[in-house]
Amino acid sequence: MADRWYRSLRWALAVVCLVAAATVPARPPLATRTESSALRVLQLNLCNSGRAGCYTGRSVTAAVEVISAEVPDVVSLNEICRGDVAVLEAALATVHTDGAVVSAFKAAGDRPSGAVTQCRNGEPYGIGLLTRVDATTTPYTVRSGIYPAQDVSDPEERAWLCVQVPGSLHACTTHLAATSITVALDQCRHLLDAVVPAIRRSVGYAPTVLIGDLNLRHDRSPNVRSCVPPEYLRIDDGALQHVMTTADVTICCRRSIGMHGATDHPGLLVTLTIEGRHPGWTDWARTRRASSR
Repeated sequence: MADRWYRSLRWALAVVCLVAAATVPARPPLATRTESSALRVLQLNLCNSGRAGCYTGRSVTAAVEVISAEVPDVVSLNEICRGDVAVLEAALATVHTDGAVVSAFKAAGDRPSGAVTQCRNGEPYGIGLLTRVDATTTPYTVRSGIYPAQDVSDPEERAWLCVQVPGSLHACTTHLAATSITVALDQCRHLLDAVVPAIRRSVGYAPTVLIGDLNLRHDRSPNVRSCVPPEYLRIDDGALQHVMTTADVTICCRRSIGMHGATDHPGLLVTLTIEGRHPGWTDWARTRRASSR
């Protein structure tokens, strides 16, 4: 009798646990967020051109492991080859089965050839972005470009890349000039003062997050603060990698992610909170629906 009672109690507790687990909501994809929600942003400089001294051939594998362990919503990629994007997009999609993942890539320019900078394997070399969205049908806009200010002593022409998910998030990444602080500051100002406002005028407002290896520090002069608009928030890894946001995004915390020698930069994981809806989102969505009829 006692044995039968114990089995009945264990069965009842199992049912309660299953019901409780089923009622815990998954973290909503970007496009469905209408109230305050957490957003995990991961910055990675993978040094994967095959040409630099920091190249190991292991950084993409290490990045897959970090994405699998940390489950970020947005991943910013610097110093990558174009083929790396598909590998890392698949890794992010694997950990986010409740939505979809969109990706974008922008090659750095090559001044001597007038074409693009290439990795040792012949693929274009540059920067990338991965962003989790609601579904494969979620609309998004990709914009990219080469900075007008460049260090003429460096054959690599630095680029910027932005992905905007309407009514949700405007994410940008960049890898600024490493050979001139003055040029890096000019590029930073161009992105924040010209590029981002131009995209907003074109497709509407969304909370903005800028992520990347800026080759600028907060503890040296001139420092990174001189190119950051006063209304923006900023956090860094104590060195050259930064996350900046508009004031409607709260920066909660940061954590350095060890890459086990696979690249010369640690990963930077930052948790953000996006606050509710914002002016312009509804009008932008209405315009999109009307133009699609």
